Amino acid sequence: MCGVFVLVFESRLIMNSNVEQLRKDIAALRQELDTKEKLLQKIQLSETTTSKAELNKIEIGRYSRQLILPEIGVTGQLKLKSSSVLVVGCGGLGCPAATYLVGAGIGHIGLVDYDTVELNNLHRQLLHSERAIGVMKSESAKNSLSRLNSTVKISTHNVPLNSENALNIIADYDIVLDATDNVATRYLLNDACVLGRKPLVSGSALQFEGQLTLYNHKSGPCYRCIFPTPPPPETVTNCGDGGVIGAVPGVIGTLQALEAIKLILSLDGVLSGRLLLFDGTQTSFRTVKLRGKRENCDICSDTPKITKLIDYEQFCGMKASDKDTNLNVLDRGDRITVEQYRAIVDEQLEHILIDVRSSNEFAICSLPNSVNIPIKDILSDRTFPSIVENLKSKEKLPIFVVCRRGNDSQLAVKRFNEIVENGVQAKDLVGGLHSWAESVDQSFPVY
Repeated sequence: MCGVFVLVFESRLIMNSNVEQLRKDIAALRQELDTKEKLLQKIQLSETTTSKAELNKIEIGRYSRQLILPEIGVTGQLKLKSSSVLVVGCGGLGCPAATYLVGAGIGHIGLVDYDTVELNNLHRQLLHSERAIGVMKSESAKNSLSRLNSTVKISTHNVPLNSENALNIIADYDIVLDATDNVATRYLLNDACVLGRKPLVSGSALQFEGQLTLYNHKSGPCYRCIFPTPPPPETVTNCGDGGVIGAVPGVIGTLQALEAIKLILSLDGVLSGRLLLFDGTQTSFRTVKLRGKRENCDICSDTPKITKLIDYEQFCGMKASDKDTNLNVLDRGDRITVEQYRAIVDEQLEHILIDVRSSNEFAICSLPNSVNIPIKDILSDRTFPSIVENLKSKEKLPIFVVCRRGNDSQLAVKRFNEIVENGVQAKDLVGGLHSWAESVDQSFPVY
């Protein structure tokens, strides 16, 4: 019997050794393939390089289906070839936008993104692949785009866009596409484009809905004309919090590319002063008219208050990132760490754990013995009284509140503690389920 065990053990060692060698061989082959692809691209580029004032045979063949359009023709294609577009964000919006800009033959594409590819990106950010997990998004996107069209110059800016570098980066481009997912960067890009005199194609996507408009074009409004002040941080939802179906940013990002192309070609019908609304559940589009330029706009009026870029994280009260945002609406005494809560569970102390995520999120994963009361019900004047009455019958048990990242749980605790009558205060778990998975139970699912 021992001989059999040794044989099995040795066979597993051999198998593991073979698998590891295969992985090394695959990595070496991929590196060799990438090197040869880059060499091929250089050769193709040298063969097809012509003056910006003419099209060569390969370019005519590549762009033939749009060259025959009377709105484009040779003149229009040459405009595209000599133009440059900056795509800020290589995610759900930036990937389709960059794809169609490169496909159309824009001469120079800039890609701005400081983040790396993650597994949860792949359902909507289709320039990236499983192989690219951990790679800088801008570099991953560049690799894919170069395979699509090696004649287009692609520049990457692997940095967070901020007040120190924004004007220098956008100076090299004719048009800027906002493909980001946070309010602070929207204000930053708007102000930079106004100061730099660049049109800004702005898109957004959340859940099944998308929006698209064009700011700072001719006599049209800028973003500050429509939104002079930022919304409260607790009211802002991005796709990391609210979710998104991948095809929706695909639609909006593609339309961002179309707007940029129309701008370059000086075509009528761009969305300056209009907002396009897309409803993915009904597959419907509608366009609403936006207010015009504000005479007293802080940035684009004749007498602007803002003449240089400011601290946009401070202005908006939130980080210029679509990563986990940390609200701070509670005192430290109203919060406990996940480690402290683990100790309460281990000591089997009686308590109530309320999970304030939506019911569909609660179905994905949850902590043992937690009760699901969605945050929308807690914040509702209609449903909250009955929730309180139900909790009053729990014999003054300690109440703890958890959510995904530790933000909604703070809002819930604040709401609970405003009406506390029985001397029991609720406390939230700092960092929510993400912190639980990181610090307490690494096998707990993260989404």
